[in-house]
Amino acid sequence: MAIRRSATKRHGLPTIVQLRLTPTPAQAESLAAAVLLCNEAATVVSRLAWQHRGFAVVELHRLAYYEVRGQVAGLGAQAAVRAIARVAGAYANRRSSKKRAHIIRPQGAVPYDARLMSFHRDARTVSLWTPTGRVTVPYAGRPEDLKAVDVLPVGEADLICRRGVWLLHLTLTLPRPAVREPVGGFVGVDQGVANLAVACDGVVLPGPALPGPVGGNGHVRTLRERRHRQRRRLQKKGTSAARRVLRRLSGREHRMMADLNHQMSKYVVREAERSGRGVALEDLQGIRGRVRAHRFQRRTLHGWAFAQQIAFTRYKAARAGVAFVLVDPAYTSQACPECGHISTANRPARGRFVCERCGLAGHADHIAARNIAARGAAGWAAIN
Repeated sequence: MAIRRSATKRHGLPTIVQLRLTPTPAQAESLAAAVLLCNEAATVVSRLAWQHRGFAVVELHRLAYYEVRGQVAGLGAQAAVRAIARVAGAYANRRSSKKRAHIIRPQGAVPYDARLMSFHRDARTVSLWTPTGRVTVPYAGRPEDLKAVDVLPVGEADLICRRGVWLLHLTLTLPRPAVREPVGGFVGVDQGVANLAVACDGVVLPGPALPGPVGGNGHVRTLRERRHRQRRRLQKKGTSAARRVLRRLSGREHRMMADLNHQMSKYVVREAERSGRGVALEDLQGIRGRVRAHRFQRRTLHGWAFAQQIAFTRYKAARAGVAFVLVDPAYTSQACPECGHISTANRPARGRFVCERCGLAGHADHIAARNIAARGAAGWAAIN
């Protein structure tokens, strides 16, 4: 049975805060020039990496550093270093599936590190590198985020211009709490498409356990289908007014799903913390390549945000000191948690489970969550 523990750095936990910048018109022009220049440099590095098949950071640095500085006028030394590291990271996970060089969007987010920015916390300003010199820009944010910037170590940041608003997504390092022993076992969570998440306690998420306007998974699917029909209708129309509406609607579904995943992961981690348990999820990496879906179900499968839910649950568990493991998903919905009998005949219907041997019956997703909880407890005992 494959068990993977949460992979985070030992010295601290990264967290991201959003700061809103208020540059003057002249400063905004300098920041826009920096974004265009750094993205152009990253595109040049990406083409060189693809041409020479050199994707490691050190190899790519030797290959592209002087070349990109010669081709892109006004590019600073550290900006070139960050462009190389950015391209290496872009190819790290998707190199085998790419058929052409990775092209960076001209208005994409630009990474800044400690050599490209510096904070003046008393004045609530940040100094940022631009091709025409550094600019000192005031920043604002939520009170808790500003307090975190004042007291926590600052890492890298992403400079973003979103619809004319300049934002700085800043990485901070939180102190790492000790992971508590899960004396009460594990909260197993089964992730799916029909039911986004079902806990081993029988709670279906999102649902009555979570406050807010979304009352259940059927409502989520209805919203996503409506958004899809609306986008398709507007794209088919193709007028300037339709494109304007598409721009306004862009990202709305993504934000809705991110909010739902935040709510679900928060509920699971709080429940585990309250009951002295850990959290166990299925390791679903690569499932889109393993599953053969009907053509009418492919959009639903590829729009499944399971990786985001795993990531949110992992970092929330690490913040709370809750044990977190990923378990092998094989046969979790076909195995009986009482007698251990595994058979496809145990699933007479999609949402129904009836054990052939002992007669245990229940909802298939709930049975899978119970199996995940048991595998999490067994895996934690093995690796500790």
